[in-house]
Amino acid sequence: MSTDSFGYISRPTRQQDIRSLKARDNWTNLGYIAFIYLVMVVALVATLWSYSAVAGAGLAWWWNAPMTTLAIVVIGASQHQLGGIVHEGTHYILFADRRLNELASDWLAAFPIYTSTYAFRLHHLPHHQFVNDPKRDPNFDQAQESGHWLDFPIAHVDFLMAILKQLNPIRLVSYILARAKYSALGVSTNPYANPEKPGWPWAIRLGVLFMVAIPAVHVTLISLGALGFAERWLTSGVALAVLTVSWGALVAYYLSVPEEAFAQSRIDPVISHRATTIGRVSYMALVYGSLTVAEYFSGLPAWGYFGLLWIVPLFTTFPLFMVLREWIQHGNADRGRYTNSRIFVVNPLLRYAIFPFGMDYHLSHHINASVPHYRLKDLHEYLLENDANYAEQALVVEGWRSSHAHGSPGIVDVLGPRFTPHGNAAHVDDETLADADVNDKAAIAAQIAASRQAGSSAATR
Repeated sequence: MSTDSFGYISRPTRQQDIRSLKARDNWTNLGYIAFIYLVMVVALVATLWSYSAVAGAGLAWWWNAPMTTLAIVVIGASQHQLGGIVHEGTHYILFADRRLNELASDWLAAFPIYTSTYAFRLHHLPHHQFVNDPKRDPNFDQAQESGHWLDFPIAHVDFLMAILKQLNPIRLVSYILARAKYSALGVSTNPYANPEKPGWPWAIRLGVLFMVAIPAVHVTLISLGALGFAERWLTSGVALAVLTVSWGALVAYYLSVPEEAFAQSRIDPVISHRATTIGRVSYMALVYGSLTVAEYFSGLPAWGYFGLLWIVPLFTTFPLFMVLREWIQHGNADRGRYTNSRIFVVNPLLRYAIFPFGMDYHLSHHINASVPHYRLKDLHEYLLENDANYAEQALVVEGWRSSHAHGSPGIVDVLGPRFTPHGNAAHVDDETLADADVNDKAAIAAQIAASRQAGSSAATR
């Protein structure tokens, strides 16, 4: 607060208010991250205890189906929460220290779900800058390529049928593969991509091969030992030797190649591409090695549990929650500053599964993406009081269907024709890259101009 010439306390300016909401530190999110890991540990321990109880009772394995299904839902929701951690890291707001922000986001969230913060940043920041632009918003591009976007507005029954169709495992796998292509590998159509520096194809392929082939080798060798074709100590030892040699060779390769071997973009990384790539394969080497050691010493099928309780959710419930979130947040919305998304009031379970890390206050987040998730509710309330346009146009959604006396729409309501926005000017967010290290401002400026022109053309049609 400041004082005027008469000594009275004057109200902070809007800039000061927003600046205070943007404040971040190096400890608050530790609690949020710890809670996610606690949920995952409890889910895994409870599931393994259930397996033991079923086996001890002499029951058939299918008695494990209910607990396994519940675990897959909870783990998939928690993987979505890990995506929320990456999302905060992408905006440089997970922690105040930029290197801590990047390292924590990578090692605690991105690497476990087979991506990196920098790769997701290239996918996500254009979504903010060019929100709902069908040519420049990577969310649109990816969903259309994988066939997961809907023709909004959509009727209630059609939305229900669309959700049921997503339960098809083939559709969920196709979505996660498309997502990997866009946010883990990158695509040339991304507005921030640098087509002149695409990197070496084998620099990517070798890393992917390591992550896929090593599990296959380990599972095969461990199975041979379990079936009695060789001593278990021998098969496990060979598996660890293959892992160590492969990891060492891959690290040596990444240390030896020039910088141009790694794909470059118009945003500089906080941690070098080389270090991030080595960190990523090293993380997976630690996970794979730990699984093999755990299986040998415990006698439990650690690799089987990893496949069933981590990889299966990664390709089923995790993408299901992501698809639902993208539909709900931006379906039947336009490119307007105050109409490209909404605010969602939902119960804690729905929030955990579908709206991780403040994504229920999604319009507020798009208004100012530099505000940490734990202050978005405050931002929403501040904007209601101080931004007349926000107070008039921001749409608050409560639950799935409207059943409230004051008539607040539900999620399925806002996706229908009654709530289709019209006549709003296309918004391009000039503040998206405020915290980023941009190395080609001219190229991005050209994308901004083209997006604004396309938005103006669409508005006059």
